[in-house]
Amino acid sequence: MNTSQRPATEAPRLAVVTGGGTGIGLACARHFAGMGWRVIALGMDREDTDAPGVAFSKLDVTDEAAVKQAVQGLDGIDALVNAAGLIRHEGREWEPEGFRQVLEVNLVGTQLMTMACKDALAKRQGAVVNFASMFSWFGSRNNPSYAASKGAVVALTRSHAMAFAELGIRVNAVAPGWIDTRLASGAIHNPDRAPGILARIPAKRWGAAEEVADVVGFLSTAASRYVTGALLPVDGGFHIG
Repeated sequence: MNTSQRPATEAPRLAVVTGGGTGIGLACARHFAGMGWRVIALGMDREDTDAPGVAFSKLDVTDEAAVKQAVQGLDGIDALVNAAGLIRHEGREWEPEGFRQVLEVNLVGTQLMTMACKDALAKRQGAVVNFASMFSWFGSRNNPSYAASKGAVVALTRSHAMAFAELGIRVNAVAPGWIDTRLASGAIHNPDRAPGILARIPAKRWGAAEEVADVVGFLSTAASRYVTGALLPVDGGFHIG
């Protein structure tokens, strides 16, 4: 049985992907489009590339009014992927403004999007996939807000899973490790840092955005219909290394 598509007489499934214009979010948007789903990608940035089947709109996920307007009128949502994320470098997360900015996008943005989409998700008994991180396990000397926000996303995922189960909404999270995207390029393409990181990854290679998207797709379809409140690492074993 194909669990990713509906009968031809029914409307196509709908996925809403925040951060869907770049990196892993874009890979997720393309993955759903490849399954024949209708895809709405939302975010502040967009890579200079076309993604067939994906409709992109600019959105700041920390703007509550804009979030509500972005999903207003959607009769049903089959999957919400909260992939929008922010990290600040050069010590900016140690400053109050930088700390708050990262929390607002990574944690508050996830909450705002999920609540705005809750009723539409309930109509389709849809799934939510949040983005945690390998830093949900580890602290970070340079990025305290990023690590704190991603740890909090895990707790939020479990809270939403418990609260929304009676509506038929499943809520899970993925925790990407070192994925070869723009976000991680500063480390992956740094000859001083990369060898040490690779030595700790049991798989001995960097991950690809599409590999995370495959897992997000699984958590968004009936193939994972008895899975909720889970945190699934996609890190080549980094968190156990």
